[in-house]
Formats: sequence, C-alpha cells, structure tokens
Amino acid sequence: MIQSDDLSSAGIRHGFFTRNGGVSSGIYGSLNIGLGSDDDREKVLENRKRVASRLDVEADRLVTPHQIHSPNVIKVEGPWAADTDRKADALVTTQHGLAIGIATADCGPVLFADTEAGVIGAAHSGWKGAVGGILENTLAAMEQLGSARSNVIAVLGPTISQKAYEVGPEFRDRFIAEKATSARYFIPSEKPDHHMFDLPGFIIDRLSDAGVGAVQDLGLCTYADEDKFYSYRRTTHRGEPDYGRLISAIVLTGN
Repeated sequence: MIQSDDLSSAGIRHGFFTRNGGVSSGIYGSLNIGLGSDDDREKVLENRKRVASRLDVEADRLVTPHQIHSPNVIKVEGPWAADTDRKADALVTTQHGLAIGIATADCGPVLFADTEAGVIGAAHSGWKGAVGGILENTLAAMEQLGSARSNVIAVLGPTISQKAYEVGPEFRDRFIAEKATSARYFIPSEKPDHHMFDLPGFIIDRLSDAGVGAVQDLGLCTYADEDKFYSYRRTTHRGEPDYGRLISAIVLTGN
C-alpha cells in the first residue's frame, strides 16, 4: 500500500492500496476488493481480509459503501448491520479501530483526517461526485462530528491523470456552463473537438476552495501504471469484460 507523508506524520493509519498482494487472478490480479465485480466472491473477501489485516483491524471492521456517484455521506459508528442502506460515496467516523474505505478504478480516492477532533473521512470522487459536492459534503459531515476544516488533512490518491482522460465537447460544455473558469481544467486533445480533462486538479481545487487546512496530491495515475493500479478506462479501451477495484482506507487508532 502507498501512504501519504502528511497523514503518516500526523500518526494516522491509512493506505492507498495497489492491485498487488491479493489472491485474485486474470484481469482481477490480484488484490481486487470489488464486491460488485464478477470476480470470485471468496477471493474478494480474502483480499478484503488482507487489507483489514494491513490496517490492523478485524475483517468486519473494514467498512465500505455501495458507491453510486452521489454526493451522499454516511456517518459510521460500527460494522454494517445486514439491513443497512450503504448507498453513498463517502464515509466519516469518530470510532477508533474502525477502518473506513472507498473503492476506485480511475476516480479520485480522498482520505481526510482531523487529528485534533479525532474525525476521519473517506470519499470517492469522480467528476460527477466532485461537481455534486461529495468533497464539501464530507467536510460538512466531519464538522457535525466536531471537526474544523482548517485542521483537516485531505489526500488525493491514485487517480486518472489529465493525459489519459479524453472527453467529448458536451462534457467540457457542461463544466463551462456551470463555471466559466473551469476551462482551465481542459486542454485540446489530438481528436477534433475533444479535450483532456484534469480530474486531479479539479478535485484539489475543490478541496482548497472548501477551506481544507492541508491538501496533498500523491500524483499517481491509475491508467498509466498498470503494474500497480486497476483502471476502468484502460479496461474499456481494451474491450475487457470487467475490471478490479482498488481500495483506499483510513482508521483512527488509540482509545
């Protein structure tokens, strides 16, 4: 797993996990944690158990939502009950020894921590979530638990980079219509009327504009580094039937 200097220095246990170190095979090789994938479920559960072990928690204390590209945030107090509505794209908690995580395969995984208040968060931020307010909503949910934005560390993990993210004219037009200054996140591509979109830059600016105390971008591209990361877009370009999911997770330690 990859760690952030900012979070590590603050004593926060966390990991932006790569695709390596698991038991899955083929296109899922090897640490696929996606319960929504077509991978063998028992292998996925074993992979999740290995992630939990690396974070020093029991397997049932690794909690992830059912992601739907929404602005929804859930405040988590313990392992999911069987009938819990898990549809959300971010989690926050004050509970020690509970690992909260999100799955990605090109979208932006953002881990949050306020060590003074003892509040952590994890958000799945694709462009839909970012535009919809998932990052700001995560911060607001943390504030409801006693956090202060100026004390929050937010770290963006492996995300598809601008040089790999080509979009059509309607995509760019949607951003420009909402805010003219969003033009800075697009550069022309080689394909006529198409552009390359800077998702990491968009996410980092949203976090900074929201008043986060410290923002870090690990600068890692999921599309470019096949040895370390799964990529939905790479899978699509190859015509593969499915893809693995990465996990990024964070846990409060102590009492």
